[in-house]
Amino acid sequence: MGLMDNVKAKLAPAKDKVSDLARQHGDKVQHSIDKAAKAVDDRTKGKYHEKIHAGTGKAKEAMDRLAHKEGPQVGDATTPTRPEGPPPAS
Repeated sequence: MGLMDNVKAKLAPAKDKVSDLARQHGDKVQHSIDKAAKAVDDRTKGKYHEKIHAGTGKAKEAMDRLAHKEGPQVGDATTPTRPEGPPPAS
């Protein structure tokens, strides 16, 4: 077992706990992200509005991934990358 395997094995319980917390408190966290973004945007007088907006979106997407709210992504082991069945007739 390599170093990365050991690290992954030790971090798995922490990842599960973070995922559970994200599911339970996701709305509160996302509300806090919005509140912080608004405060920063107000303080910078809108100068960095686009960058703040982009960062807020990425933070919310990360929370959704932690909470497993999204379905499987294309290319995941559970999702086929192409439809099953025979090829379409020409």
